[in-house]
Amino acid sequence: MAKKSEENKKSVDKPVDKKNVDKNLDKNVDKKNVKGQPVEEKPEEDEIRHLVRIMNTDLKGAQQVQYALTGIDGIGLRISKIIAKDAGINPTAIIGYLSEEEVAKLDTAISGIEKSAPTWMLNRQRDLVTGENKHLLGVDIELTFKEDINTLKKVRAYRGLRHERGLKVRGQRTKSTGRRGSIVGVRKKK
Repeated sequence: MAKKSEENKKSVDKPVDKKNVDKNLDKNVDKKNVKGQPVEEKPEEDEIRHLVRIMNTDLKGAQQVQYALTGIDGIGLRISKIIAKDAGINPTAIIGYLSEEEVAKLDTAISGIEKSAPTWMLNRQRDLVTGENKHLLGVDIELTFKEDINTLKKVRAYRGLRHERGLKVRGQRTKSTGRRGSIVGVRKKK
């Protein structure tokens, strides 16, 4: 016990050079994220771009590639990982530090997603008009959705009629829920 206290006193008495300690700590510590994978270092000479424009959408530059791509309509986390790997970019890299060439690779990978993603992951399988398997992005999703509803209304399908009348479409109960409009409740006779 006395031996340990003497060693502690000796180490406390010695003057410590802080510069050398900081350098040694930086060399010995491997920077890893929560899952134990090495984290990419940020290049010090390049500035981060706070907005990166891909597919006519502004993406936050401080996010990882896999999360930033989900800002584009029609791209979820799974599809964004496939796009990043297809473009040859690390999905955990910060998108604001990517070069223009890498951003262009991402853009071309997004446009060719039908080839790299499995068919079951595409959001427009067996299109009604063409019969193709597509993956719609951006404004195309909204336009196609409205066009499908208008087609159902034109052919006077049951679903189209329910859409026209503003009622529930998928078989839900309507006696107690979905009430809206001018009539609010039941009035009693006086």
